[in-house]
Amino acid sequence: MEGEEAPCRRIRNICILAHVDHGKTTLADHLIAACGGGVLHPKLAGRLRFMDYLDEEQRRAITMKSSSIALHYQGHSINLIDSPGHMDFCSEVSTAARLSDGALVLVDAVEGVHIQTHAVLRQAWVEKLTPCLVLNKIDRLITELKLTPAEAYTRLQRIVHEVNGIVSAFKSEKYLSDVDLLLAAGPGGNEADDAEVEDDVEDTFQPQKGNVAFVCALDGWGFSIGHFAGIYAAKLGASTNALLRGLWGPWYYNTKKMTIVGKKGIEGVSKDPQPMFVQFILKPLFQVYHAALDAEGDKGMLEKVIKSFNLSIPPRELQNKDPKAVLQAVMSRWLPLSDTVLSMVVRCMPDPISAQSFRISRLLPKRDFGLDQVGDNADVIAEVEHVRKCIEVCDSSDSAPCVAFVSKMFAVPYKMLPQRGPNGEILNNQHPGEAGIGESEECFLAFARVFSGVLRAGQRVFVLSALYDPLKGESMQRHVQEAELQSLYLMMGQGLKPVASASAGNVVAIQGLGQYILKSATLSSTKNCWPFSSMMFQVAPTLRVAIEPSDPSDMGTLMKGLRLLNRADPFVEITVSSRGEQVLAAAGEVHLERCIKDLKERFAKVSLEVSPPLVSFKETIEGEDTNVVEKTTPNGRCIVKVHVMKLPDALTKVLEESGDVIGDIVEGRSGKRNGNLDTRDSYDDGNSVTVIKNG
Repeated sequence: MEGEEAPCRRIRNICILAHVDHGKTTLADHLIAACGGGVLHPKLAGRLRFMDYLDEEQRRAITMKSSSIALHYQGHSINLIDSPGHMDFCSEVSTAARLSDGALVLVDAVEGVHIQTHAVLRQAWVEKLTPCLVLNKIDRLITELKLTPAEAYTRLQRIVHEVNGIVSAFKSEKYLSDVDLLLAAGPGGNEADDAEVEDDVEDTFQPQKGNVAFVCALDGWGFSIGHFAGIYAAKLGASTNALLRGLWGPWYYNTKKMTIVGKKGIEGVSKDPQPMFVQFILKPLFQVYHAALDAEGDKGMLEKVIKSFNLSIPPRELQNKDPKAVLQAVMSRWLPLSDTVLSMVVRCMPDPISAQSFRISRLLPKRDFGLDQVGDNADVIAEVEHVRKCIEVCDSSDSAPCVAFVSKMFAVPYKMLPQRGPNGEILNNQHPGEAGIGESEECFLAFARVFSGVLRAGQRVFVLSALYDPLKGESMQRHVQEAELQSLYLMMGQGLKPVASASAGNVVAIQGLGQYILKSATLSSTKNCWPFSSMMFQVAPTLRVAIEPSDPSDMGTLMKGLRLLNRADPFVEITVSSRGEQVLAAAGEVHLERCIKDLKERFAKVSLEVSPPLVSFKETIEGEDTNVVEKTTPNGRCIVKVHVMKLPDALTKVLEESGDVIGDIVEGRSGKRNGNLDTRDSYDDGNSVTVIKNG
């Protein structure tokens, strides 16, 4: 197996996560232009939105689905998955995170941390991804907010601190949960096996560690402090490591002693001491921007940068009358964005072998087996554990069991499928429709990642639903199906490149599973495999509308279209109301509009009538003045008056925490547990029980 680990060690599976309009797709454009094998010209980067190939995405200028592309950088294969930032498409973030090992978390330097930034950080945390922070749109601090370098530094520091605070809260939450699990398990308890108590007080994102990048994706430049540490180490004759520590935080450069000192050490040496990040990094950047964009700027500054770093820039680009174009020409060559981001990815994010050993507790939580189960299923349990171990070590050998996870199904027009296979053979992609789905011009591909073994075109695999249990044998037949993989494709944005096989650690699109998988599933070469844990979705579909065809005779066509939509969208829900109406549930207004458009133009292709939203009221508000409701019985002899008020918080807390006891009382069970009277009380910070008694 040693000889087969080398390719896997050079794979990185990453996704880009951010709040809407923080620059994910623009960043992806520049990475694709630099390392995508010529599929995007550098001059179109940031304008073409290569990964947003749907008409609706281009029209709205937002990403609506997760899509993948394979990049090649310095001998590494990087599977980049771009994901939406709009809350309506958060399900696509879940599908992207499940197939990734690392996440580039983008934050707009002007807008700062937003609600969806919190959401994607939690998604990355839950899926145990290794994150890197990318502070984007640094140029806006100069051109829009007109900040000084010192003010810009303060703002950047605050954002890094805020993001670290969010992740720190997740760590504290997990720490307390694991401690509770250990205490509940007691000495030798099995429940403690999955507890991972780590009292890690170190910040997750630290520029000096190299996992924070400062970029302007629109202009195509970016840097990490390691880049400048290398430059100044040569000029000052200082240690690169010392400069790395000094270029972020309250550290100053004493020019007289040529040493790095704290704030006290710089007192009296300079009238206006500036942190090294301001003095050595931000000031030169600001000077270049002012030189290029200001009418009275020092044009010689640009020439100085070009000569100092031996930049090769065609004269016609420097003579461009648009100062913004000149600035981009200089900055993109001085601090190339793709090198900054991808070198950080290769250096800071794990390969599949390292990642899967860390993520295994999330992907396939360890299960306990009772003595009765072990006795009857010893062989099955042994193979189940062997499969889990192969996934944990990312075994890519031919002898390893093949296991893959499908995070979503996506529709592609048959005419977009490649007509020839990896060896030039003609593929049978001419016949629309897949068995069990109905005639359609759309082909459903599975968005998948191989976690163990080798997946091959033509191979037969078992499709396991989330409810499958390998220990229950024949009773699980409806949760397992056998399917043949028709074709495998390497995803290149909208394009598809046929491949004969995909080994562990790779992301692929699979043709031939359209009739077997509705949303997501686990693929395995053996039935003795646990299905992967379910993905976490940030919200549930809340916006519901009734839908019917304008022409009643098109109802059959609409039904087929709804089935196709339900398969193509990982988040949409299709139900039938008590009145027989077809009800479509979406995450929000934008998501609903896209679903209706897809039905009209792709899946059903009929005119539709859509009802106003069907609102489900599940919460209300508390008012100070509540009216009394008065009702009289039919015989007029009794009058019933009802006044509703909110329960005190203390009582609500006691009721919530005493659910087991209340359940015992309702079901008529004894108040004793294991022969002992259960006298447990529940307290909050205000001593709930005492508050109730005194009330």
